[in-house]
Amino acid sequence: MVLNQATLKRDGVQDYVSLRATALIIAAYAFFIVGYLFLTPELTYEAWTGLFSNLFVKAATFITLVCIMVHTRIGLWQVLTDYVKASALRSVLGFVLNLMAVAYVAIGLFVLWGV
Repeated sequence: MVLNQATLKRDGVQDYVSLRATALIIAAYAFFIVGYLFLTPELTYEAWTGLFSNLFVKAATFITLVCIMVHTRIGLWQVLTDYVKASALRSVLGFVLNLMAVAYVAIGLFVLWGV
């Protein structure tokens, strides 16, 4: 069987694996943040800024934001194709919601690194 690797189309297996992989990354980050909240005796502004001044935490947060975007895009595509039957409305909703997901990551980038 010949596979065309140059195409941008996704298939069901790729969506399945992408959803599971991004969910694992999001869950690991959530466990890290919840663990930090429980293990920090006094959560102050200085402790919080100290946590997010660490390059590892900044990178993990940005990777998690990108994973949230990918997870959201795949999930929205599945929901919109299942429940919105009008193709014009589905296209507009998909565009607006994907634009919001990209904006979410861009705002996260500005907040994390102050670009």
